[in-house]
Amino acid sequence: MFQLPMLNFSPQQVAGVCETLEESGDIERLGRFLWSLPVAPAACEVLNRNESVLRARAIVAFHTGNFRELYHIVENHKFTKDSHSKLQALWLESHYREAEKLRGRPLGPVDKYRVRKKFPLPKTIWDGEQKTHCFKERTRHLLREWYLQDPYPNPSKKRELAQATGLTPTQVGNWFKNRRQRDRAAAAKNRLQQQVLTNGSVTAEDGAADRLGNASSPEAGLSSQAAASAISITSSDSECDI
Repeated sequence: MFQLPMLNFSPQQVAGVCETLEESGDIERLGRFLWSLPVAPAACEVLNRNESVLRARAIVAFHTGNFRELYHIVENHKFTKDSHSKLQALWLESHYREAEKLRGRPLGPVDKYRVRKKFPLPKTIWDGEQKTHCFKERTRHLLREWYLQDPYPNPSKKRELAQATGLTPTQVGNWFKNRRQRDRAAAAKNRLQQQVLTNGSVTAEDGAADRLGNASSPEAGLSSQAAASAISITSSDSECDI
């Protein structure tokens, strides 16, 4: 725990301590350090303009469940691009957790898409780059490259990819999980299409007889339902499940 005399700390020193604790992931110590900062109006005014301090406060607010404080910090201060990825993740995850608490159940990809539409990223943490299903195109390109090499990355690889993309390991893991589900659904759809093509190669007379004979066939109805289900799965998937 830091025991340095806070009144002698310059804003640059405070920012440096915040960055060090943030990088170490020690949120508890980071919170204690922020609480120990001077409360004099002049000192607070200076610190409230420091991006490292503001980002640290947002992180602590998120981990303590004080989402309203997080939203206030993010919406009322313009952050540089270096802070965007982390604050975007905190913004989205906070809204996801509030929605889950309200609904009393985990959110699916479609639920999360609706939350993102309802609570878009503020301009204070977004550089205006076009996004496709939440993740930026360059991030999705890197994720796809890693997926082709290993669809089941271990925790170490997830952390490495998270650092390379600016995402969290949880976001990376969810993206890989959803991608595997989409691939399985696409493969099932292709198999059904091949079966339809194969069965459709019978003669016209046999085809007419089959249509008459199968008009009331439960098996035919089940095949149609299975095909529809496979198509609906692929069309409803989201590229981002944070």
